[in-house]
Amino acid sequence: MDVEVLEGIFDANEKIARENATLLRERGVLAVNLMASPGAGKTSLIAGTLERLKGRTRVGVIEGDIASSVDAEKIRAYGVPVVQINTGGACHLDAVMIRQALDHFDLSSLDILIIENVGNLVCPAEFKLGEAMRAMILSVAEGHDKPLKYPLMFSESDVLVVNKTDLLGLGDFDMEELRRTVKRMNPDLVVFEVSCRSGEGLDAWADWLAGKGEEFRGRNPET
Repeated sequence: MDVEVLEGIFDANEKIARENATLLRERGVLAVNLMASPGAGKTSLIAGTLERLKGRTRVGVIEGDIASSVDAEKIRAYGVPVVQINTGGACHLDAVMIRQALDHFDLSSLDILIIENVGNLVCPAEFKLGEAMRAMILSVAEGHDKPLKYPLMFSESDVLVVNKTDLLGLGDFDMEELRRTVKRMNPDLVVFEVSCRSGEGLDAWADWLAGKGEEFRGRNPET
């Protein structure tokens, strides 16, 4: 019975996720599901990205948290449209939450929609939202063995941003070992090394993301 209930939940979520994906594709908006553990630097990466894309790419943000609107207020200061979702205890966003949030955006004025998921390396990987791309952040402080502990997250993502590279050398984090591990799990995974503190690597990441937004809009022109 429990298995059947769980399958029903996933099936219902998949249906709404497909509807979200269709809506976003019709509007030419590249939706990025940004996932990471707490403290990895999701909000800092979004802020650094917005700084570099200002005037180049139109970006909207959905902020997902269990409670509070602290991160949304930080991002709103960059002058972009932001919608806050508080899950009230749920450890992930789901497609229904995103569908409701989309109603608060003028999608015709966006190129990219960044969805900051709840900090968690398990549940967010299991629930599709209608995104066209899955990105995850791993901080150097978390260790290079995280892919072995949370394989679904790394195998399901399209891009991995390794944050806090300014901490390299202060511990035993092995970047080459990380790259070997994730490439075995996910050969197509794109990897960026960045430091949101120093700004190192953020230009390359932002340029790549902007290019993906242009490609997506080109393939899916607004009707």
